[in-house]
Amino acid sequence: MSDDTSNPIVVMERVNKYFGSLHVLQDVDLSVDPGEVIVIIGASGSGKSTLIRCINGLEPFQGGAIEVDDHRLVPDGGGRSALQAIRTEVGMVFQQFNLFPHRKVLDNITLAPVKVRGWSWERATENAQRLLERVGIADQADKYPSQLSGGQQQRVAIARSLAMEPRVMLFDEPTSALDPEMIGEVLDVMRELAREGMTMLVVTHEMGFAREVAHRAIYIHGGRIVEQGRPEAVFDNPQNERTQAFLSRVLKH
Repeated sequence: MSDDTSNPIVVMERVNKYFGSLHVLQDVDLSVDPGEVIVIIGASGSGKSTLIRCINGLEPFQGGAIEVDDHRLVPDGGGRSALQAIRTEVGMVFQQFNLFPHRKVLDNITLAPVKVRGWSWERATENAQRLLERVGIADQADKYPSQLSGGQQQRVAIARSLAMEPRVMLFDEPTSALDPEMIGEVLDVMRELAREGMTMLVVTHEMGFAREVAHRAIYIHGGRIVEQGRPEAVFDNPQNERTQAFLSRVLKH
């Protein structure tokens, strides 16, 4: 694991991804520095979620290469040892919380560090309790996911990802399944992670959050990155006509 913060922690080189004949990602180049927060925006079907799912190997890709912390992935799942290393270093939070419904909150968080990292139950439990406090739900450890609100479940999902001590966190529209009053509590946790220097790639429609927290905003259309820059530049003065059209629709609501 490299400690050299001058080197990018994530690099995508001309990545291409197909679903059958559908060309979902087209020659995507992206470099992410340690501690950088990147927000990815675009219409449904533009390739946003596919892009971040390729980074941690959830989706195989058919052209180019992806490197995470010097571990290199090549097309169609090549480099199995690299894939395993990347999955331990990259946390992911989904739209749906994907918690184990039959396990209590504490068990949901301790399972992966014990099974994957080989931690003792004592160490994993102590870490899980600390993380639950960090995300503001220390009093929910002995409950089952069904006993929690959607916002609480998503905070458990974030704690579960953090329990693996990832170097990069991926968020795939983490607030889209939440009731409006629960969105803020999840965004607050993400703001705190950003302040602490976590490297984050966030697919979101929360434009206020993007403007406030992101170092860079990326707009994707048709599987291509068509515009990127500081959030205030992208949102207030977009240069690409497709970005202009998208933001004119989104920012009116």
